[in-house]
Amino acid sequence: MAQVKGYIEKIKFRNEENGYTVMSVSGADDGEEYILVGTFSYLSEGEMIDASGSMTVHPVYGEQLQVEHYEILAPEDTVSMEKYLASGAIKGIGAALAKRIVKKFRQDTFRIMEEEPERLAEIKGISERMAMEISDQVEEKKEMRQAMMFLQGYGISMNLAVKIYKEYGPMVYTVLQKNPYKLADDISGVGFRMADEIAAKAGIAVDSDFRICSGILYTLVQASVNGNTCLPETELRAQAAEILGVDADLIDKHLMDMQIDKRIVVKLRPDGERMVYASRFYYMENGIAGMLHDLNISGNEPEEEIRKNLAIIQERDGITLDELQIQAVVQAVNRGLLVITGGPGTGKTTTINAIISYFEQGDMKILLAAPTGRAAKRMTEATGREAKTIHRLLEISGIPDEEDRINQALEGRSTMHFEKDEDNPLEADAVIIDEMSMVDVALMHSLLKAVSVGTRLILVGDVDQLPSVGPGNVLRDIIGSACVPVVRLTHIFRQAAKSDIIVNAHKINEGQPVDLGKRSEDFLFLKRADANAIINCMITLVRDKLPEYVKSGVYDVQIMTPMRKGALGVERLNRIFQQYLNPASPDKREKEMGDVLYREGDKVMQIKNNYQIEWKRRGRGGVILDEGTGIFNGDMGIIREINLPAELITVEFDEGHLVEYAFGDLDQLEHAYAITIHKSQGSEYPAVVVPVLSGPRVLMTRNLIYTAVTRARSCVCIVGLPDAFASMAENAMEQKRYSGLKDRIMEICL
Repeated sequence: MAQVKGYIEKIKFRNEENGYTVMSVSGADDGEEYILVGTFSYLSEGEMIDASGSMTVHPVYGEQLQVEHYEILAPEDTVSMEKYLASGAIKGIGAALAKRIVKKFRQDTFRIMEEEPERLAEIKGISERMAMEISDQVEEKKEMRQAMMFLQGYGISMNLAVKIYKEYGPMVYTVLQKNPYKLADDISGVGFRMADEIAAKAGIAVDSDFRICSGILYTLVQASVNGNTCLPETELRAQAAEILGVDADLIDKHLMDMQIDKRIVVKLRPDGERMVYASRFYYMENGIAGMLHDLNISGNEPEEEIRKNLAIIQERDGITLDELQIQAVVQAVNRGLLVITGGPGTGKTTTINAIISYFEQGDMKILLAAPTGRAAKRMTEATGREAKTIHRLLEISGIPDEEDRINQALEGRSTMHFEKDEDNPLEADAVIIDEMSMVDVALMHSLLKAVSVGTRLILVGDVDQLPSVGPGNVLRDIIGSACVPVVRLTHIFRQAAKSDIIVNAHKINEGQPVDLGKRSEDFLFLKRADANAIINCMITLVRDKLPEYVKSGVYDVQIMTPMRKGALGVERLNRIFQQYLNPASPDKREKEMGDVLYREGDKVMQIKNNYQIEWKRRGRGGVILDEGTGIFNGDMGIIREINLPAELITVEFDEGHLVEYAFGDLDQLEHAYAITIHKSQGSEYPAVVVPVLSGPRVLMTRNLIYTAVTRARSCVCIVGLPDAFASMAENAMEQKRYSGLKDRIMEICL
């Protein structure tokens, strides 16, 4: 057994997935350079390591120590201390400052940093604030190293351990010992099975009360991933018993206990079916129902007067409203709450503009918002007034305080935090929200908390589109309750009727046949019989034909496909189109993570909400014009830079928001040359290309192809088999989504 003790001079290679590292170490006693290889917890250049293992001879790199055991030591002498501090391990300390610190405090340097950090301000060039920041870094590195060792004791890989520590910080011990199943909720790459293995290592028995309760909650969480806010009790019993590998009778006992502990809520539906909620979803839906009821108040302005004023606006603005649109304006003026729904070409935007003009005549303050950046941008273009994402409207902020964060993690609550709420409401006379079909229960609940009674709330969307990616059926449940004023626009206006995109979208929605052979300027069906022929046709369309046809860039042509897997799935199409639209070049840096290759110039999409990630918008000369936090599921951008030494990828999103991703966080991004139709919600593209071939009936549905077609502004090209398209258009099946908002609203208003 050989042993090496010394400073880590340079980390030559590091695999972030498993922690495998090659590094050079300067011997503490002899100053000789040693090469150490092995799997290590978090460490930095400049640190002192005491390692033991077997000396081996590499055919290329020569003698190296294959490390079997190691320990990171505090620097023992002034030379070691100075070397560590000068290595860059502590931000803000360079060689000159390191020399002054060690000269002043000598052997006492690290004790001062940990126990009396304010004394660092005695050094020229260190303020009191900087002294505390240095102390915090020293403590954080110490805590992180201890946590890495702790996590690896549970068989957790280096890369995953770093993610876990970033998520929980010092509370990681509490989470693992109290509820290791929480990892499956919060950490990408941890599923229930892995969490279950960790729980077993933590000594949690298979039939323990804690494990079964966690398994029930996990089943409900998994249901929420599929859009449900609740599950029928019979389905929950069966699913939880299968996941946990226990008898269903054990589930029954714990359901009662969990109700008593208020971790779940069980409600009877009008038909007698028992529905089980994770408590947070029940209280969200109940809260939404109550706040909608409070907002739903009536005004007393005479309708005749409203119509008279509206006629003046129509003449002034050169618009003509039909009776339904006029009714929408009347309701908007005289009601505190209104829903406007309708398909493409039915005048939703014109109606919104008429409502805005009416309100502005009365000097009312109006706020506009939509769920995504792209939808907000479209709203801005359509109204000529600033529209924000709902998150920005509510002023999303950073991480809550540590105590609340711990409670959120253990209870499964979201860690997103908005500055605008019931104590700090939106200052407006009216709030108009577009693309409401995309809004889930959590976002709706946060929005309503920030809208005061007396502020008009107008919700606009197409109820026939796919429901939100997140849990709930918000727009559909509100309309279905029949307790809220709803205006459904149905008339297709003459200008819109000239578009085959709009005409055919309505035919699809109404189950009418579409003439795929018609020569059209904006709706094309190209017949191809197999996947490879479809792909070849799409390459020609996306790369060569459509950008010029719609007078836009190649990345503005969006491929949308019904599925993720398979010959025409997102994963395969993205690999193929990366080769054709952004081929390898000596001028483009690349980074491979797992089986995904990221390249400068790639079109990418954020695939999970990240409320804390920071973005900056820069102007000429790199001057920062704006900055904030939050990038959200579905946001698209372009990889502008891959910095290999710093292990960072910079992505530019819509509105010029620049975000830096560490290599270990790239699981938040995926290529977006092709996206699923679900991910297209709320967006609009100059041209859309949709491959249509065979697929599962439960997936190939009418509202899926309807949503895809309505995402195109100037041209939609469908490539595949006419029979497959017809089958989708005829398939009115909708995936069952369990929610209770409709019932909650009806309980309050009836």
